[in-house]
Parts: sequence; structure tokens; C-alpha cells
Amino acid sequence: MEEKKLLLDVNEKPKMAKWIVLAIQHVFAMFGATILVPILVNSSAGETVLTIPVALVTSGIGTLIYILCTKGKSPVYLGSSFAFIAPLTAAFLKGGTAGAMTGIMAVGLIYIVFAMIIKLVGKNWLDKLLPPVVIGPMIMIIGLGLAPSAISQIGLGNGTEIDWRAVGVAFITFLTTAIVMVRGKGFIKIIPFLIGILVGYLSAICFGLVNFGPVAEASFFSLPNFMIPFVSYTPNLSALLTIAPIALVTMCEHIGDHTALSTIIGKDLLKEPGLDRTLLGDGIATFIAGLLGGPANTTYGENTSVVGMTKIASVWVIGLAAIFAICLGFLGKFTALVSTIPNAVLGGVSLLLYGFIAVNGLKVLIQNQIDFAKAKNVVVASTMLVLGLGGAAISIVSGDLSITISGMSLAAIIGILLNLCLPNEKEEKRKEITEEEKKEEIKI
Repeated sequence: MEEKKLLLDVNEKPKMAKWIVLAIQHVFAMFGATILVPILVNSSAGETVLTIPVALVTSGIGTLIYILCTKGKSPVYLGSSFAFIAPLTAAFLKGGTAGAMTGIMAVGLIYIVFAMIIKLVGKNWLDKLLPPVVIGPMIMIIGLGLAPSAISQIGLGNGTEIDWRAVGVAFITFLTTAIVMVRGKGFIKIIPFLIGILVGYLSAICFGLVNFGPVAEASFFSLPNFMIPFVSYTPNLSALLTIAPIALVTMCEHIGDHTALSTIIGKDLLKEPGLDRTLLGDGIATFIAGLLGGPANTTYGENTSVVGMTKIASVWVIGLAAIFAICLGFLGKFTALVSTIPNAVLGGVSLLLYGFIAVNGLKVLIQNQIDFAKAKNVVVASTMLVLGLGGAAISIVSGDLSITISGMSLAAIIGILLNLCLPNEKEEKRKEITEEEKKEEIKI
């Protein structure tokens, strides 16, 4: 792989002042997406499933674990995964906190198992198990399945009385985010959702939609509300299959982000430190996140963008950013302020975010030139979309144990099975026409 010119290589440590500034820049890039996941999950569930302080702390701890597992050779920041918003909500509604957190820990264990298999036999089998024709629809289902939630947050759902103040705030948030995505330059272009939330929040204050009561009541420093198994709850396997299959999507996201970052820094991260080590770090980080009551972790495209823009690939910068994120989780006033963001602001951001996720699934199909003239590809993709978006569910009951596979999880399992079991079509042999035959056809 061609070496790229970096201002700071992976293991280079910058001077203190520059180190702090660069780390803060990384925190800003990751912050919007990291806090948005618990906010959106809670909004969808109608109850508190995740908390912002725990999400920030587990994001930082997870990144430090990843750095240790990869021997400081991969400049990657781990944050809350958007892929788990709908499954986490469904798992919580089915099995409460116990079901949701048990599911996240299981995802971490799946990563670890896959990392061990990759260490032993390589990763070619993973490409056969999860080809683009399966991954694309899975990502589309994630985004499109969340669409009703965005509409509800804006206040434009059927049978709801329209609050024009909320709609106005949502429109301002949406428009700001869209303009930054399209016209933004440099670092600004990397944080469109964070800027959209800030502008939307200011407009919500002007419209009188923000209640600062929680901020006044909060203390400056507070311990995050960690949810520990066998202390806060007893692990529950009832929602396991609602969450676990989504690990397949985020593993592909993991590979894609590391491939993109490898191109930027001129080092193949899938070979050194190796996919087995990067996936192991991601897996242990996600398991610890579930163990503490946080959302599942994933590699961030924003991280890749920051490294590409600044040419700073130092894991020292990533590590300090992780420590800053942990510290933010203990600032009670700060996290209380974040919790006052109105639904209208979230709806305006989500309108773009969920569509953005769905379009990324479509992009996977286009970039890999999936041929939908082939019936097998049509069967796999269309079946997955209908099952995932139609609310299909299968319940398995054995004694007191009840396991339900639904929505995206069911679509993922069926998609993988169809792709493996359906025979490939026989390609028709075309008779090549000689130049003389072409001339004869033209004469006729």
C-alpha cells in the first residue's frame, strides 16, 4: 500500500498544547453521534433505556481498550452505533433493561468469537457469508425502519395535533444540517449533525420549547447511572435474537471503516495489527459497554474523516480524546443540559440521519454493482426489505423461555440463508457475431 504523508504518524506523540487541541477536535467530531444514540433510543422507547453519561464513559473506555488490543497501531475511535437504535428499543420493550443489556454483551461476544475464527482461518468465509446483496438491504432496513420515529418527533404523525413551533424548530434543524452537509468545508463538514443540533437548540430556546429545570437541579459532578448485571438486574436472554444478528452489519461497517482509514494513512490495518485484533478490541469494548449499561460501540466514519482532513493519525491523540469523553460523562450540569434537547430538534436531525443510513445501504449495492437482472439477487433483497419493514416476527417458546426474532434480525437471518441456499443462475452462452455477420445483418 502506498505510503501517505502524515503530519503525525500512528505512534508519534505531539507536544502538549497541540495534543490537547487535537484531542478536543476529535471529541467534537464524535460527540454528536455518541450522545444522539441514547437520546433517540429513549425517545423511541418512551422510557430511559440508555443515559448520555454512561454512553460517553463507555465510548472512552471502549476506545482505550481498542488501542490496547491493537497494540497502539490503529488510530480508531469507538462510539455509539446507530445500527442498534431500533433493536435496542425492541429488546427493551420485550425484556426491559436486562434484555437490552444482555443483548449488547452478546454482540460483544459474537465479535470476539468471529475475531478468533478469523485469526485461525482468515476472513474469506466472512465475505461469502455477508456479501453486498445481504449487507445493503440490512443497512437500508435500519434507516427506513426508524423513519416513523423521526416523523413522530417532528409532530407530523397521523392523528396528532400539529404544534407549529415544533415543526418550525425541526425545519430549522433539518435545513441547517442539510446545508452543512452540502456546503460545509473542512472540519465543519465532518460535524453536520452536531451543528444542526446546536442551531436547532438555540431556535428551540427562542420558541420557548426548552425547560432548563433539570440543569438547575443537577450537580456539577455526578456519578453516571451504571447498570451492572446481578446488581441492577438479572441477565435475560429473551431479547437476544432481536439484537445479536445486527452484529453482522456492524462487523461489515468495521471492515469498511478500517479499509478507508488504511488508504488514508498508507498502512493496511486489516493486516497489521490485523482484522482479528481490531475486531477483538471492538468486541471487548462492546461487551464492557453492555456490562456498564451503555450502547454497543462501533468504529466511526467521522474518525476517518478527521484523520484524513488533519493528517494526524496519532493514537496518542485518540487516547486523550477518549479520556476527555470519560471526563465529560461525570459532568452533571453538562449532561443535564444535553438532556433538555427537545424532540423537535431530534426530529429535524433524524429526518436526515435515518435517510442517510438507508442511502448508505443503497450505496453498498451500487458500489458493488449488484446485478438485479439476476433473479437470485432480487429474491434475496426484496424478501429482506419486506420482512424487515413489514414487522414480521417469529416466536419460539420453550417452557418459561420465550425468544422472538423480528424485523431486521429476522430479515438478516433469512437473507443470509437465502443467499447461501438458492442456486446461482446459469449464464446463457452468447454466440459471438463476427464482423462479416454484422455486415450481412446491416445489409438485410
